Amino acid sequence: MTTDRPRLRSDEPLAAEFTAVIKAGKSERLRELLASDPRLALCVVEDHKSGGRPPLHLLADWPGHNPNAAETVQILAAAGADLDAPAVAMWHQETALHWAASSDDVTLIDALLDAGADIDHDGSSIDGGPPLSSAVGYGQWAAARRLAERGARTQLWHEAALGLMPELTRRLEADPALETDELSGAFWNACHGGQLATARYLLERGADLNWLAPWTGQTPLDIAEKAERHDIAAWLRESGATRGEKSDPDAV
Repeated sequence: MTTDRPRLRSDEPLAAEFTAVIKAGKSERLRELLASDPRLALCVVEDHKSGGRPPLHLLADWPGHNPNAAETVQILAAAGADLDAPAVAMWHQETALHWAASSDDVTLIDALLDAGADIDHDGSSIDGGPPLSSAVGYGQWAAARRLAERGARTQLWHEAALGLMPELTRRLEADPALETDELSGAFWNACHGGQLATARYLLERGADLNWLAPWTGQTPLDIAEKAERHDIAAWLRESGATRGEKSDPDAV
C-alpha cells in the first residue's frame, strides 16, 4: 500500500456514491465514475475510526453477496484496483478475498480468483494466514470448500475441519510425532466442521477429547453443540466429553 493513494472519508458525497454503486452492482455508473477520476480505483475509503477500505473491500464488506459482483470485480481490476491490497489501519491485514471468505461469498471468491487474486495471501484475522483460515475459523464452509477446490494450500486444522482425509493422513504419516496441541486443535476443528470420521481418527491418534481452544475456552463438545453438529455432539458425549467452564450450561 503506497502513501499516495487518494483517501476519502466515507461521509463525503463521492465516497458515499462510489460505495453505493459498487455494492449495488451498477456497472455503467461505476465505469463513469472511474473514467471521471481514474484514481478512484486506487482510493481508500476511511470510516469514522480511520479504518480504510480499498475499492474491492467495499464490495466484499460484510455481509457480502452483492449483486453483479463478478462484473464489478472485472471493472475495478481493469481500472487498476489492487486485488491483494490489505485493509488499511485495521487490526489485521485482510484482503478482499479474506472478507469474501469470511462471509461465505463463493461468487465473489470465484470472481477475485479469476481476476488474479492470490489465494494464499497472508493477513487473516484468525491466524495471520490465508483466506482459507478466515473461512474455516469463522465456519464459512461453502467458502472453505471452494478455496480448497481452487487450490488453496491447506494446514492440518483446515484439513480436519473439511474432512480432507487423504491430505490429513499423509501429513500425519509424514510427522507421526506431532505435538498434542496441534493434533487436538485439529480434532476441535473436525468437530466444528462436522467431520465425524475425521474426529474419530484424530481421537484414536491421541487428540485430547476435552481440549480447550485458547481463543474461546471451548471444548470440542462446546463447539459441536454451538455449531449444531448433533451427530458429533452425541458421539462426544458417549465418549465422555465434557463442556468447558465458559460454555452454556443449558446447551443440548
